[in-house]
Amino acid sequence: MTFASAPRRPGPDSAPRRRGAFVPTLVVLAVLAAAVMAFAQVWTEVQWYSHLGFTDVLVREWVTRAILFVIGFAVMAAAVWLNLHLAYSRRQIYPPTTPEERNLDRYRESIEPLRRLIMIGAPVVLGLFAGSSLSGMWRPVLTLLNQESFGKNDPQFGLDISFFVFTLPVVRSIVSFLMTVVFLSAVAALITHYLYGGISLAPRQQKVSPAARVHLSVLAAIFVALIAVSYWLDRYSMLVGENDRFSGASYTDIHATLPAKAILAGIALVVVVLFVVSAFRGSWTLPVAGIAVMIVSALVVGTAYPAIVQRFQVEPNAQTVEQPFIQRNIDATLAAYGLDDIDVETYSATTEAEAGQLRKDSQSTASIRLLDPNIVSPTFNQLQQNRQYYGFPKALSVDRYEINGEKRDTVIAVRELNQDGLGADQRTWINDHTVYTHGFGVVAAYGNTTSSDGRPAFFQQGIPSVGELGDYEPRVYFGQNSPDYSIVGAPEGTDPWELDYPDDDAPNSAVNNTYTGDGGPSVGSFFDKLLYALKFGDMQILFSDRVTPESQILFDRDPHKRVAKVAPYLTLDNRAYPAVVDMDGNPDTPKQLVWIVDGYTTTNDYPYSARESLEEATTDSVVDANGQPVTVGAMPEKVNYIRNSVKAVVNAYDGDVTLFEWDDQDPVLKTWENIFPGHITPMSEISGDLMSHLRYPEDLFKVQRTLLTEYHVTDAASFYSGSNFWNIPTDPTVATGVQQPPFYLTMQMPGQEDARFSLTSSFIPGGNTDRNILTGFLAVDSETGDTAGKVREGYGKMRLLELPSDVTVPGPGQVQNNFNSNPAVNTELNLLRQGNSTVQLGNLLTLPVGGGLLYVQPVYVQSAAGTSYPLLQRVLVAFGDEIGFASTLDEALDAVFGGDSGATAGDAGVQPSDQPTDGGDQPGGTAQVPAAAQQRLTDALGKAQQALSDSNSAMSQGDWAAYGEAQKRLSSAISDAMAAEAEIAKAGGEVPDGAATPAPSDGATEQSTGN
Repeated sequence: MTFASAPRRPGPDSAPRRRGAFVPTLVVLAVLAAAVMAFAQVWTEVQWYSHLGFTDVLVREWVTRAILFVIGFAVMAAAVWLNLHLAYSRRQIYPPTTPEERNLDRYRESIEPLRRLIMIGAPVVLGLFAGSSLSGMWRPVLTLLNQESFGKNDPQFGLDISFFVFTLPVVRSIVSFLMTVVFLSAVAALITHYLYGGISLAPRQQKVSPAARVHLSVLAAIFVALIAVSYWLDRYSMLVGENDRFSGASYTDIHATLPAKAILAGIALVVVVLFVVSAFRGSWTLPVAGIAVMIVSALVVGTAYPAIVQRFQVEPNAQTVEQPFIQRNIDATLAAYGLDDIDVETYSATTEAEAGQLRKDSQSTASIRLLDPNIVSPTFNQLQQNRQYYGFPKALSVDRYEINGEKRDTVIAVRELNQDGLGADQRTWINDHTVYTHGFGVVAAYGNTTSSDGRPAFFQQGIPSVGELGDYEPRVYFGQNSPDYSIVGAPEGTDPWELDYPDDDAPNSAVNNTYTGDGGPSVGSFFDKLLYALKFGDMQILFSDRVTPESQILFDRDPHKRVAKVAPYLTLDNRAYPAVVDMDGNPDTPKQLVWIVDGYTTTNDYPYSARESLEEATTDSVVDANGQPVTVGAMPEKVNYIRNSVKAVVNAYDGDVTLFEWDDQDPVLKTWENIFPGHITPMSEISGDLMSHLRYPEDLFKVQRTLLTEYHVTDAASFYSGSNFWNIPTDPTVATGVQQPPFYLTMQMPGQEDARFSLTSSFIPGGNTDRNILTGFLAVDSETGDTAGKVREGYGKMRLLELPSDVTVPGPGQVQNNFNSNPAVNTELNLLRQGNSTVQLGNLLTLPVGGGLLYVQPVYVQSAAGTSYPLLQRVLVAFGDEIGFASTLDEALDAVFGGDSGATAGDAGVQPSDQPTDGGDQPGGTAQVPAAAQQRLTDALGKAQQALSDSNSAMSQGDWAAYGEAQKRLSSAISDAMAAEAEIAKAGGEVPDGAATPAPSDGATEQSTGN
């Protein structure tokens, strides 16, 4: 038998086992992969900015961030390292003498092997955090170094406003940063001194070594000195603070808190001296006493005394003593928001309607917009989508175009690419990124009229795009619904593969195109393909034959995103609206389709100005495609100064971004022009055609109208009482209780010589009252200019009509209630809702005409099932208590004003169809029905409508006999209508939607959102 020998153990001379290289290799590969990914992101960003000519935006930001990071890192790391080194180098060299101190031996022994790592690692880690924090201040630091004067001084210290906007925030941040550095340095020094015996907390032998005392006293002196500086800066910060009733410093702030801050700063400086003295005298008694005095002073002088002044001096006499400070707030707010030049007029509106009353307002009535841009998107999609891979936005845009020498309000939309409309089998990488690359053209309709069946009256439509706008580049490679990225361009001589537009006569029923613009960086080389494959996480870019040396890659294509990246100092309006314009003023070159985005310069540090939440002020009943409120996500939370300083234009074909200067007096914009010279194009270079399509921005107007609910009161005493504050009415066409949006329309305000494109809103009483009457009407002149290229005199002029308290004019909520509860309107709306049809109530417009206030609301009807899109079928009009309801606005106006309004509406002459229609499955409308049966059905419906009206009227008066008789007539009319319907159906015809047999109603009306 043999036995296997036991394995031999390695002897003392055996070679040590080599560690595996697997883990280090993984770490190295991971670091390399992260570096490559980071480089791909950085280099592709550099290429994007370089392509647009804005490289210095990226360079300036990154360089400034890097410098601040280095400064923050160096200051924090050096301070912590120095204090650790000083504390360690001056440690106790004698062994500990007490049991408590000897217990620290084991901690020192465990830390000693890691001491060098801690001495270096702790400062480095803290330095990284500090550098990252400081690098985020690149915008305030650049504005501080390049600031421009506001040319206005604050009312308390007499300092230029630029000190509060540009200097004070940075100085306060630096002081806070230094306090953090000193505090962390002190903590590091304190722990080190304690660990190595410099500080003893033993019960019978408490002591501090001389080195520790000097070290900590100096750090405490520096920290308290920074507290003194902070106290002194608090005096200035009070002017940008908030009080319960208004913004800025109040009576208590100026007469109690302001001197208290100076006193506390002085006390802090005394404590600084005491700490310096204690460093050499060997006792902390005096500085500790000084700290106690500081704390007591902060409580008594800084807190209790102002509270006593507020309670016993201000509150009993608040309206009197706060008056000058409220006036400062009013004046500053009006100046900061551009509200200091409003024409305010008392408007004694009449509520009586008479024949011919609108004769002098024919310009306004002729331009009343009937097409609701928040409702007709499905109609545009149904009639002008052309293919499933195109689409229009949920909310369309309002503009104005000159047609045959006349300016017409227009509802316009871009036919953008919608890849979600493709079938699942069409969603391949090649189709998504190289074939379906762009939208095509715009669709535009007159705002003040429709066709006879209620469809929009298009003056630009179809593919290829034809109409009144002339020759323009219709391809939309940059828009609000573009793919994440597309690869365009093909070698010369190669058949184009980008789908341009559908054409039944072309091969494969489509015309293809090769992109010839300059819209993105080259992606032809292997290096570039690799970088973009890493950026988008898509290796198809690296291996596809469609990516050739001639290829460009288009990304970051949304107009908002492009402008935000090249101008990170701007706050952008929510709306990017399209326009077909002549950009260079040369009539021989094609026009360009562009996106226009309004840019704002803002600050939250304007002294005494009221702060406003931009998200709250700009949220109204307009919703996006997902039914969510449209808000300005990029806007800062609150501001107290805003200017529309830039008009940004993004070319829809090549993505070129141009920033036009719009407010050459804005010091914030001037400051940024100092930082990025040459980026802002002067207003003088705006072409005349582009100038005619610029407008007063919607979000700025929303912020201003929100402030005017209170700041239309310019008397301090009245402002304090708040008795005349207003509210913005909620939108009566939706059930969510959100604000009614402002409306663009061409109208003539009282006192104006002609009608102008304007942005309007109304006001109702403030407080908790449910009374919905009109208290004010606001309009701003939005007519920027004409084809001459100059800003029109009066642009931006605000006019506020204040209604006296003894005049009662219904507000939007009351008017909507009057519409819904009117028996005749109620009856016909119920008839329109029958037969698988639904009713949508359009925007409720308000116009100051005829010496009063006119309300106009379009009424849309659409099928409740199958192919469904809204068509304009009726128009509601109200003036005072008079209501008109007709197939056209012209007829409805005449019905309100004694049979002859004296003015002609834009839809005058339109002959509406005999019966409302939802259009059926095809644009052609309903099928023909037998004439005799159609007439019997029409007569029966008329009788049913009258009987239903009589029934409702009798029920409201409690006349049950008349009610019973009317119900019998209604039942008979319904029977006749059903017989007529049966005859029509037997003949193979289709009963027109909305003309089906009505059912008895209780008078309640359904209200559709339209949004």
